[in-house]
Amino acid sequence: MARDSIDILELLRKRGVDGDMDFLREALRVLMDAVMDAEVSARIGAEHGERNPDRLTHRNGYRSRTWDTRVGTMELRIPKLREGSYFPSLLEPRRRSERALLAVIQQAYVEGVSTRRVDDLVKALGCEGISKSQVSRICVELDGVVDSFLGRPLDTGPYCYVWLDALSQKVREEGRIVNVSVAVATAVNAEGKREIVGMDVGTSEDGAFWLAFLRSLSARGLEGVQLVTSDAHRGLRDAIATVFAGASWQRCRTHFMTNLLTRVPKSAQPWVATMVRTIYQQPSAEEVHSQLNRVVDQLSPRFPEASSMLAEAGTDILAFTSFPSAHWKQVWSNNPQERLNKEIRRRTDVVGIFPNRPAARRLIGAVLAEQHDEWVVGRRYLTPVSATYDKALPEAQITQPTAA
Repeated sequence: MARDSIDILELLRKRGVDGDMDFLREALRVLMDAVMDAEVSARIGAEHGERNPDRLTHRNGYRSRTWDTRVGTMELRIPKLREGSYFPSLLEPRRRSERALLAVIQQAYVEGVSTRRVDDLVKALGCEGISKSQVSRICVELDGVVDSFLGRPLDTGPYCYVWLDALSQKVREEGRIVNVSVAVATAVNAEGKREIVGMDVGTSEDGAFWLAFLRSLSARGLEGVQLVTSDAHRGLRDAIATVFAGASWQRCRTHFMTNLLTRVPKSAQPWVATMVRTIYQQPSAEEVHSQLNRVVDQLSPRFPEASSMLAEAGTDILAFTSFPSAHWKQVWSNNPQERLNKEIRRRTDVVGIFPNRPAARRLIGAVLAEQHDEWVVGRRYLTPVSATYDKALPEAQITQPTAA
């Protein structure tokens, strides 16, 4: 056995230089057969076909197992025993290589690589291809990581600022392709660093869905919330008022601008947008409110509908002025959240249609966990805000547009 192993290894070394992969694969198979035969003989106390009254058990056929190696995938015939079990000692390293390969597949999945391209990746590693269903089964192992991340206690508060948004994904359900809503919540912790505090998948972006989602965040420890930035979805606003009583609501300026411009002719939209942007360019809270009133008056003669809408939304779109001016650019819109959504879509676009909701939750949750880790070790997003920060500024006094 020892001499045979040395001869085979010498052949492997010599022929390996020439890159004869078929020969290497066959030689490795011969070597593995010799090793397994020797190990089984030692285990049962008798050589193959030997009559020995002291033997412990008998051979009982073979079972097939594929082995992924640097020279490709080969089929091994592993001996079985009538009593007990046997596993080749040389395959122990394979268990580690299997985990490494699974890690590659999982990472490719999280990075947004399609399952068909994962198959090509596995083949490039010298192994046989992997089917779409196999990739999906492997990636189910990510569920534990995602569940742990999304269910962790929120214990680094108080969380003064919170951003909420939702995006749509396509999922197969009962033979149909339907749209589901994926809610994502981010916040700034006591150290001034951003965190992804929660994510959930729901049938629709209605009030009941948002209420359940926000209550789950509160139950996990999301507290000290003073300002929530989001769009003007009615159900979301009501849920914020219910769960985070006493917190201010900042209507996203970007979403508001989009809605406002639908109230004016297309030719006038650039001018109106420029006028509204001047509101946010003022250096102090008092000047911001004053500029809003001036813009309301300027729009009133030509665009009364837009002027009225701006006046009515004034308190909501200027809620940020009650907080430190150094934070205004980060809290007056959902733009940071939109950038996160863009990264999520980049990863999910290669999937196209998820086979079910758990698959969508798995991938998006893994992407969010990855982004969260980068934020935690990265630089501070905002100067920390005291949980007892006093909103000393008075409520905005917004005038209604005068009649034309």
